[in-house]
Amino acid sequence: MKNRWVIVVAAVMLLCCYLLAQSRFPSPPPPMEPAPPPRPAKTRVQLNDPLELQREARELADLARTIPADIDNVNRGIISKDVGEKLKRIEKLSKQLRSEVTR
Repeated sequence: MKNRWVIVVAAVMLLCCYLLAQSRFPSPPPPMEPAPPPRPAKTRVQLNDPLELQREARELADLARTIPADIDNVNRGIISKDVGEKLKRIEKLSKQLRSEVTR
């Protein structure tokens, strides 16, 4: 009879331990990838050559002004050779200006 009580008490203790282990909240999983480093505050940077930037901006604006007329001609079936070259130059100038302004 005494052995029976020991077995019952041991079984109850094991059951309690099992239930307590199951009732805990799991810890959240670690993040999949590390967070990106914080961006430094934007500071005013001295641009290489303000006159050159102004010239490139003016050239970009002049080229962009001619594109609607060129596209109208393309819609009428008249394809100019320099439309593609103008668009490439516009893209190149805009990339240069963006890289100078955002660095």
